[in-house]
Amino acid sequence: MTDVRRWDVPGRVNLIGEHLDYNGGPVLPLAIDRSVTVKARLRDDGVVNVWSDLPGAAKVTFTTSVQPGEVDGWASYAAGTIWSLVDAGHALTGVDLVIESRLPSGAGLSSSAATTCGIAAALDEAHGLGLDRTQIALVAQRAESGFVGAPVGLMDQLAVLYGAAGHAVQIDTSVSPHTTRLVPLGWEEDGLTLVVIATGVHHALADGEYAARREECERAAAELGIEWLAQATLDATVQLTDETLKARTRHVLTETARVRGAVTAVSRRAWAQLGTILTASHASLRDDFEVSCPELDVAVEAALEAGALGARMTGGGFGGSAIALVAPEKVQALRDRVEARYDARQWKRPEVFAVRAADGAHPVPDASAKLGQ
Repeated sequence: MTDVRRWDVPGRVNLIGEHLDYNGGPVLPLAIDRSVTVKARLRDDGVVNVWSDLPGAAKVTFTTSVQPGEVDGWASYAAGTIWSLVDAGHALTGVDLVIESRLPSGAGLSSSAATTCGIAAALDEAHGLGLDRTQIALVAQRAESGFVGAPVGLMDQLAVLYGAAGHAVQIDTSVSPHTTRLVPLGWEEDGLTLVVIATGVHHALADGEYAARREECERAAAELGIEWLAQATLDATVQLTDETLKARTRHVLTETARVRGAVTAVSRRAWAQLGTILTASHASLRDDFEVSCPELDVAVEAALEAGALGARMTGGGFGGSAIALVAPEKVQALRDRVEARYDARQWKRPEVFAVRAADGAHPVPDASAKLGQ
């Protein structure tokens, strides 16, 4: 079996709507023009070999009957995807996989969703499983939640699968299956660009705190007698007595309103208004949801000082990346300002780069594709 399938899957930036995908709220991510490439060649012996270009990543081998707990580290995402497909009733024959990433390490740009979706899409194509993109997203989500142990929502997977150049993907997470619609983005035509500030930091508390935020939101929804916290009414924070649950609920309520405001601002090309919404989102994530960190706060502050219309952390928090909406001629000043602020604290300098909204996962014909040795 020598036919190599190659899939390119973009990373994602969430423009607005943080921590709403597991609260039944709207989210507005976009696929970006940096990606993960998955190369897959079927085998007939039930063996799975995985290679990665991650620094220090050695080849990992397991079988199609792999179970949670048997593979850890970077290869757990590949093993989890295999497990998720088999657990869903799909017969797999074995595969050689190569994973190559052009996403910065620790940037919080959904390299995990890109990897799991890419593997699932490649195997769907190679085996003729007939999965649609939402089904692929669910397989990839289960790989992370059921095998890797990360209780993720479905936003990242849908964003990298349904993204389109020049568009964000508005996702309604209150319905099952989630619905998606493309929202045209016009800021580039109006002389603006979206910049990512990849801090490169990932604080150790992130995974446990993410799960804690989900549990807090579930408790708040239960106390309010609603299915999803995003369904709460404006008096919800008065009904709750626990101050932490009040703060989490306040973020979910205001962030839901900000997503709707952002969609309106984008449609009207009201970029200053959008910038104000982005910055307000960061303040809410920092103060009410408590998922920011000093590196993200400094990045946002420096971006605003350098003339960005708005800036916020993006992703789960405790590290990863911030984004800023800024004129292209101010990007260098923004980079200089962020680097100076980081240098003053003796932090490692972040990566600062512009991104564009890109197409979602797609197969790439490549007769010369080579697999690891």
